[in-house]
Amino acid sequence: MSPESNAEMIARSFTDARRAGLALPDFPGRVPESLAQAYGVQDRAILLSDARIAGWKVGKISPPFDGTDRLAGPIFGNHVVAASDDLAMPIFANGFGAAEAEFLLRVGTAPDPSKTRYTTAEARALIDAVHVGIEIASSPFPGINDHGPTVTVSDFGNNNGLIVGAEIADWRDLDFDTWPVELSINDTVIGSATTATMLDGPFGAARFLFELLAARGIAVEPGQWISTGAVTGVHPVAVGDRVVARFDGRLAVECGIVAH
Repeated sequence: MSPESNAEMIARSFTDARRAGLALPDFPGRVPESLAQAYGVQDRAILLSDARIAGWKVGKISPPFDGTDRLAGPIFGNHVVAASDDLAMPIFANGFGAAEAEFLLRVGTAPDPSKTRYTTAEARALIDAVHVGIEIASSPFPGINDHGPTVTVSDFGNNNGLIVGAEIADWRDLDFDTWPVELSINDTVIGSATTATMLDGPFGAARFLFELLAARGIAVEPGQWISTGAVTGVHPVAVGDRVVARFDGRLAVECGIVAH
């Protein structure tokens, strides 16, 4: 099978499984050997999807792979919801599911598509709001995080939902990198940390994303979200779980977990 046919098979398998809410017990093809190949699969899958891209998730690669320590995937508009007390978020019950406490950046000014390198300050200047939130990571393939970053990238970066919580007022004047963040599942604290553990922080994630998308020829639009990475870790969840993320002991985002 040619590399192009392999990429098409992977992309179609994941997009079909996601539409049907079905699991994929095995990775549907040869595992991409490089991040470039994996993003090629992701690009094909985006074309096969009929949903609008409302933002992008950024995740950490540890240890670094292909000279980078982050990866990205699209967040579709039908997966972005506002926080509420009775919110239910779906996962693939026989696939992979996790919840992540994250800071969310809203793009205020579109990056120059011809600009391929950014400083963190330049990336920060394009942001017009910062919110707290939860990313729901879920994939039809239960082993998505067990076979390296090229597998994760191939299935939209393992994103399946974004909960947009409260806006952080006066964020330009605050050092929210020092805020304690906790994530609880069923009233038990599973993880706690600050963004000091997250490479160069949320705005570094924006810098990485702007450079990556420029290299791929993908435009970033005002109003799109950047989910900047799991502050306390990637925490597996199951159907029936209750998740609460707390930021600085003041702001909370919560949801129940249901099956697709």
